Amino acid sequence: MDIAAIFTTAFVVGFSGAMMPGPLLAATVGESARRGFVAGPLIVLGHALLELTLVILLALGLASILAGEWVKIFIGIVGGLFLLYFGWTMSRDALKGRVTLNLEGEGADTASGRGMHPVATGALLSLFNPYWSMWWATVGLLYITQALQGGIMGITSFYSGHILSDIVWFSLVSGAVAGGRRFISQKLYSGVLVVCGLFVTGLGVYFIWDAIKSIL
Repeated sequence: MDIAAIFTTAFVVGFSGAMMPGPLLAATVGESARRGFVAGPLIVLGHALLELTLVILLALGLASILAGEWVKIFIGIVGGLFLLYFGWTMSRDALKGRVTLNLEGEGADTASGRGMHPVATGALLSLFNPYWSMWWATVGLLYITQALQGGIMGITSFYSGHILSDIVWFSLVSGAVAGGRRFISQKLYSGVLVVCGLFVTGLGVYFIWDAIKSIL
């Protein structure tokens, strides 16, 4: 996978994950209702700093281990399977109307960590989110393995694409909440999730096939 493909797919996969309801989205809604638009970018900053630290540690500490052919194959299959599951459940839940976008600020106090700075909120909510750990242990590790083949440019492309997706989505949410308007209908939201889910599923198939191809 070349540099441009790493950046593009990292953005789409990251955007798919960012759009799904969770603690970070709830915190963005709650904080934006109180602090205004700036809350979204600040929460993403905390999230981004945590992930930058993790990417550097993974790239430096695992570079020699991830260079092994069988390690790449194993990570490719496991990460691909996780993407398949994530993409399939995302499309399924969106089609069945199980996923809704709530942009109401009320009731988000717990998730937003009231009294805590938004940067700290973004970092801590990510760190203690089990899904976040699972994502980095599978998909994140898979991308680090792929990106390392492109050296520092590969790692930079992956991180930039991944974080840009968070910045775009949470800034849109923050702006909508602060401005008191809904920027996307439920129908369009579900449609975007279905498309993203299908893309992620296809990407999972690609990574699994790429890993199996190395054995054949």
